[in-house]
Parts: sequence; C-alpha cells; structure tokens
Amino acid sequence: MRIAVIGSGPAGLFFALLMKRHDARIDVRVCEQNAADATYGWGVVFSDAAMSFLRDADPEFHAEFVVNHEHCRYMEIVHRGVHVQMQNNPFARAARIDLLQILHRHCRRAGVRLEFGCRIETIETLGDADLVVAADGVNSHVRKRYSEHFQPTVETPRNRFAWYGTRQLFHPLSLIFRETPQGVFIAHAYQYSPSLSTFLVEVDPETWVRASLDRMSDADSRRFLAAVFEPELGGNPLLSNRSNWFRANIVRNARWSYRNVVLLGDALRTVHFSLGSGTRMAMQDAIALHRAVVAHGHDLDAAFAQFEATRAAESTDFQAAAAKSIAWYEHVSERMHLHPVAFACDYMCRTGRVTLEELRRRDPHLIEALDRLTQR
Repeated sequence: MRIAVIGSGPAGLFFALLMKRHDARIDVRVCEQNAADATYGWGVVFSDAAMSFLRDADPEFHAEFVVNHEHCRYMEIVHRGVHVQMQNNPFARAARIDLLQILHRHCRRAGVRLEFGCRIETIETLGDADLVVAADGVNSHVRKRYSEHFQPTVETPRNRFAWYGTRQLFHPLSLIFRETPQGVFIAHAYQYSPSLSTFLVEVDPETWVRASLDRMSDADSRRFLAAVFEPELGGNPLLSNRSNWFRANIVRNARWSYRNVVLLGDALRTVHFSLGSGTRMAMQDAIALHRAVVAHGHDLDAAFAQFEATRAAESTDFQAAAAKSIAWYEHVSERMHLHPVAFACDYMCRTGRVTLEELRRRDPHLIEALDRLTQR
C-alpha cells in the first residue's frame, strides 16, 4: 500500500508513524508546505486520559514524549484578583514544537518519508497513492478543492484571540478574568516548559474595539495586554510568534471521505479553544483511522466507514459541548458579579458535562466553600 499524508501536524504525523510501525513494507509519505521547524503555537495540553491513549497506541513514542512534560493536578481561576483552585484536574503540558520534532524523529526512524516545502492542493498530483490523508489543517486546501463532496460548514464565533507566550510561569492551567473600563479580558495561561508559558488572550469584539486593539500594532497590543494582566505577569512581557488577532473557526464536515481521500485533524473538525482538547482529538482520530485501515486493508470504503462510526459520536458530543462553552465565554460579562468561588463552579459546569454533584466528589473543598456562600 502507498499512503500520502498531506500536512505534518500531530494527526498526520501520528497516523503516518502508526501505519509504518504496523508494516514497514507500506510506503508512507508526508507532504508539508512549511519548513520542518515551523510552528505557530506555543504549548499543547493533554489530560491523563489523553496520555493513556497515546501510550496504548505507541509506547515508544509515548516514552520519549513524556520526558519533559510539565505536570499539575489542579486548575486555577483568577476572578476579582482571587485565585480559586480546582483540584483533581490533572494535565500534562509540552511545547508544540517538541511534540512535532519527536514525531519527526520517530517517523524517520520508522522509514516514513517527510517532505517539507511541499504544497499539495489537488490529489491528482499525488500520482499512484492508494490512500490520501488530508491532514492539512483548519484551512485545508484539499477540503476546499473538493467541498462539494465533503460538504463542510464553517462557523465563526464572535470573540477574538491572540496567542502569545511569556516567561512568567503559570504552574496550574490558569484562567484569568479581568474587568476593565473597556470590557472583560480573559487569559488562558499554562506553563509548558521550564522557561515558557502559553498566554492566550480572549476578548469580545466590543471590548476589542473600545480598547483600540483593532488599530494597534503587534508590539502595542502586547504592551497594552501586559499592563492589563500585570498582577499575574509580574512585569514579564508577552512574546509574539505571528500572534495576530483572529477568530477561531468551527469546522464540521457532512462527509469525511471522498474516493481514496479521508480528512483528518483540523481539516476534519475543530475543537474550540474554550473547551480545549483539539490536539488530543486529532491524535485519537489518527489512532482510529490507523486501526480501521489495518482492519480492512485496501477496502477503503469499509475502513472509512469504520473510522467514521468509531469517532463521529464523540466528535459531535465535543462540538456540542464546545458550543455551550463558547456561549459561556461570550456572555461572561453577565457573570462577573459572582463571588470568585461561585464563578469558578459556574465555569466548571458551563457545558453540562460536569455537574455540581460530580464536582462535590472531585473537589469537596470547593463545593464546601460554595455551600458556605449559599448559606449566608
């Protein structure tokens, strides 16, 4: 079998690695339009459950990947300057570039051909590939080229984001809510290496305009936001890596495959920042597609049917939960009056996937503090 993977994000690389590990005789080629060292994010986050999926799928990759992880077993919400800890929320964090480079090394050792500076927009240019995996990102050229077959829908929520880094270290995954005369500013921050943290800033469009962020340069935006979050940043500046303001598209596809082509990762479906888990979902998709292809070989129709049957329900559930989470963030100004403990509990229950009773089991001290508030 000859397999061509378009795009070298975590999903495409992990699928390529798993297929080559399964059978060294399979010809696996990865085509990536960017350079090998290009990455435009900062860190990635994995829950304990996500790490177990990776360990089960490829113990050798997992063993190297976890070596330099940053770990914390609680989250923290900062509201009105009060830090509220939420226990038993374990996450591992790593640099996105480290994840990609480890995947590069394992792919090369296994015999996967990695080709960078290789732009593929139509499957016809891939010649005799038996299977084409379009893992070319949220703005997938392949999905756009064959949109009448995949039938994608793209929604664009209101809020705007800028993805920065900082040398201020946020040990827990931290959500910081700051009310200002211009509106509410939100930061999603977490340490992912010994010296760096991700610092993703979110604002609604009205706040963005009132603060004149729509007219500021990148340097001016970073200085302004560093002042907004100065108590948490401790004087550390924000760092840029193509950190332009953007709106996060929500991608879905009515059909996941066409002929010998299947979508994977963000080309297939995105998970909004407000819920996270995008990298985890993409790599779980890679595992499921690998297992389906192994099970059915050259019968791609059967393999694609198994892949979709395995992953569609969770994909739909995650995106439904993300819609509720997006709405919570877009209307957070209506909740800023809440006491910090009540605000933290409201956040944890925002999608309906976590109830107060589950929180009571997971973090009894938090719910005891909430109970004391309601009894006043």
